[in-house]
Amino acid sequence: MKLPHSFYLGSDVVAISKSLIGKYLFTCINGLLTGGYIVESEAYNGIIDKASHAYGNRKTPRTQTMFEEGGIAYIYLCYGIHEMLNVVTSVEGQPHAILIRAIEPTTGIDIMQARRNMPVVKPNITSGPGSVAKALGIDRKLNGISLQSDTLWIEDRGLSFNDEEIAAVPRVGVAYAGQDALLPYRFYVKGNKYVSKPNK
Repeated sequence: MKLPHSFYLGSDVVAISKSLIGKYLFTCINGLLTGGYIVESEAYNGIIDKASHAYGNRKTPRTQTMFEEGGIAYIYLCYGIHEMLNVVTSVEGQPHAILIRAIEPTTGIDIMQARRNMPVVKPNITSGPGSVAKALGIDRKLNGISLQSDTLWIEDRGLSFNDEEIAAVPRVGVAYAGQDALLPYRFYVKGNKYVSKPNK
């Protein structure tokens, strides 16, 4: 069952990010269904978070999507190469977002292999945000799409992890954010082989 729209409207982006662990992310693109459950996510806490694209209330054509009401996808290009999927949360005007960093693939794995040009399934098929987007066929054409759509959505299938099974650690690649780079806003399933950068 798709997560209800109300799920995305909460004001605590960190709590929502953690609660996305174990939820199933799906796409249906050109009739091809692919997906798996989220094993790694990162929260970005809007205008007060130096690691956020919207820090300091920064509004640009790229960040505009973040300022819309939660329950849509924010997809951007990183380093001119990788497209990244973020889940927008909270109310309109509060630019919270959650980066989906890794999933454990469960559906349409052969399709993901073709998209990733991988003859053999390896953990990096959906490890790291760029890999997630490519495997699921997500690109910037889907920026702003509703997560209630039949193209890109998230489901609760009853899978859950307790607090001891989920690591809460600093985010990846945001050293420029100073003290905010140290915040434990990245969550992942301990021991899961699809996690992009497991902490030793």
